[in-house]
Amino acid sequence: MKMTKVTYVTAFALFSLFFGAGNLILPPLLGFRSGELWWLVALGFCLSAVLIPILGILAHARLQGTLFDLGKKVSPTFSWVYSFLIYAIAISLPSPRTAAVTHEIAIAPVFQTPAILTSSIYFMLVFIFVMNRSKILNVIGKWLTPAIILILLVIIATTFFSFEFDFGNIDFNNPFADGVLEGYQTFDAMGAVVVGGVIIVSINLKMADATYDEKKALIANAGWLAGSGLFLIYAGLILTGALMHFEFDDTITRTALLSGIGKYTLGSTANLFLSLLVGLACFTTAVGIITGTADFVKYRFNNSQKAYTLTAIIGCVLGVVMGQFNVGYIIAVALPALMFIYPITIVLILLNVVPRKFASTKVFTWVVLTTILFSIPDFLRSIGLGESIAGISEWIPLSQFSMGWVLPSAAIFTLTNFIKKSL
Repeated sequence: MKMTKVTYVTAFALFSLFFGAGNLILPPLLGFRSGELWWLVALGFCLSAVLIPILGILAHARLQGTLFDLGKKVSPTFSWVYSFLIYAIAISLPSPRTAAVTHEIAIAPVFQTPAILTSSIYFMLVFIFVMNRSKILNVIGKWLTPAIILILLVIIATTFFSFEFDFGNIDFNNPFADGVLEGYQTFDAMGAVVVGGVIIVSINLKMADATYDEKKALIANAGWLAGSGLFLIYAGLILTGALMHFEFDDTITRTALLSGIGKYTLGSTANLFLSLLVGLACFTTAVGIITGTADFVKYRFNNSQKAYTLTAIIGCVLGVVMGQFNVGYIIAVALPALMFIYPITIVLILLNVVPRKFASTKVFTWVVLTTILFSIPDFLRSIGLGESIAGISEWIPLSQFSMGWVLPSAAIFTLTNFIKKSL
């Protein structure tokens, strides 16, 4: 297979593995609430849901290892704990959410079946794909992703040419910051550090004779291609939601808005196309998450196939259990975990893509510790304890935007490198 063809197939696979349940249901409601500032919200959203995840893929292109390698410069113990948290969150929240979204949008309106039946069948199919992982790249890259892109482009283009550019009220106090935080709910930064390992293993299976530099270039090029596609789709969906502000009630939910947009743009065929879209996007994400988790456990247990299979079973069982809950509940439960783990993930990604001379072991350690420390107030606010630390939060820059970790971490990064250079 020629390198150019492999690059496009890998880019399609990355796009599809990123574009899951959160990616479908979050952008339209963002646009719906953003009014004429939809573009500013879109920039914030794409910062955390496109740029950071693609940098995560670039980090994997450099490391060409597993999630454990991402944080090992801090310490092996830290990396073990971090990896465990990432994979535990991944198979407990974003993976089951894909089944919940599929049920609410594609299954329940048509068949009126219980959520437990949907999640059971759904994760049985996920398990089959996970256990046939060598075919993941071909199936996803060649067939599923082009179908997703085509349906989305039809929806976006129909809205663009059918609606007046007349926008509703702005519901956000800080459009850019709110866009960034909403991008957390896609789990894409976490997805990058998880599915990046899946891509590495898949490429190694298909290109055993390729050099390190060839694989690094392939992954980087595929990452930027996938990122460009994600940016265009996200911006289009946010604009779509903004243009349709007057077509729906202000209290509409994320899944109901997506369904409504499908009906307006696709007419009588909405159920068919929207069901296909939801099923493909959500399913590929669930496969990627559980495959990445099983790969990691297999690697840590001396390439044990039994460990891989057992992890896949546990991931699918958790999917069935959590997938019964509604989407809104899963999003609410996910928020505290995201407010704590996402800043750490972003910092680890950035430290693994900057030139190595600026990312020594000491830099990793002090920057990560600072990020953890200054993420605690945001975490406490997310669980309803904001008043208890109000006095502290007032002294932390950007804390009012739930990003109090940003400037302290940047300052420690600069200071640590300055001290290192001076010695």
